Amino acid sequence: MSESGVKAIATNRKAGRDFQLEDRFEAGLVLTGTEIKSIRAGRVNLSDGYVQPRGDELWLINVHIAPYDPAGRHSHDAHRPRKLLLHRRELDRLLSRIRERGYTIVPLRLYLRDGWAKVEIALARGKRKYDKRQTIAERDAQRDIERALKERTDR
Repeated sequence: MSESGVKAIATNRKAGRDFQLEDRFEAGLVLTGTEIKSIRAGRVNLSDGYVQPRGDELWLINVHIAPYDPAGRHSHDAHRPRKLLLHRRELDRLLSRIRERGYTIVPLRLYLRDGWAKVEIALARGKRKYDKRQTIAERDAQRDIERALKERTDR
């Protein structure tokens, strides 16, 4: 990442393939001490994670932050729900949109910004199988075009 003070920890590569991503937001996380130490060590998996509303709050569910080994038995639960911190306007907007049929919120990446753990989330719609095929076909076509242009300039 080229932004100053930002260190990428984990990305959810499946999200772009399985979902049509619309609006993106940056959210803070409520973490314990051992969780932030595991995050700084890069021991995070976002691939099965999602965001769920509970009341008027959003919670990050099913994101694996590995237990911090030096903490021993005092470490955290790896899959516990974690509260997301957003501005009230953003929160209200997201809550109203996910009440619409077909919308969900997925975590895209987890990173450290000036020492604070942040998660980038996106409002998303699930892709149908034919949408996935179309995306793959477009990517292949673009690759063929770039390859042809490269061969042409090499001559």
